[in-house]
Amino acid sequence: MIVNSNGGFTLIEVLVTFLITSVGLLGLAALQINVMNDQFEAMQRAQITAMVDDMAAKIRMNPQAAEAGIYTQDLIEGASGYYGALALQPECSTVTAVSRDLCDWNRTIAGAARMSEGQNLASPLGARGCIESGNASGSGETVIRVSIAWQGMTNSIAPSASCGSGQYGSENLRRAVYRDVAVR
Repeated sequence: MIVNSNGGFTLIEVLVTFLITSVGLLGLAALQINVMNDQFEAMQRAQITAMVDDMAAKIRMNPQAAEAGIYTQDLIEGASGYYGALALQPECSTVTAVSRDLCDWNRTIAGAARMSEGQNLASPLGARGCIESGNASGSGETVIRVSIAWQGMTNSIAPSASCGSGQYGSENLRRAVYRDVAVR
């Protein structure tokens, strides 16, 4: 009797191949999840950067109000205060000057696109805007910090900006973008 040594794969060989393929596919799935989280955070950072730059430009265009401290605010997503109530109106055209700038900015932070149930569709997670009056520089300029903080998806290094500090559980989940605006 002649035994054919090339009779095909054994069951153990098939199971080992299946195990190796499964581990590889699980690694690809984990990589895909990380890429999606990173892409989402990058999209939020780009959105926030545009919001901060927009408010910084509005402050630069109204230096008298900025020096008087009228812009200094702490605006929270869905805020119920004066500017928060304005942000829930269909538009901010009923107010003027600084109030309009703050109303528009709060609406942008809160996400202008909302469903009737109040779900936020366009704003980063837990976004909070802050405008803090800084110190006067030696050249007579007033420095104002415009910043927005929001909650990230994964742990990272805690930002140096104070906006939203203590609001998102771990400081390693807090993200912040800021611009220092000098006005005279």
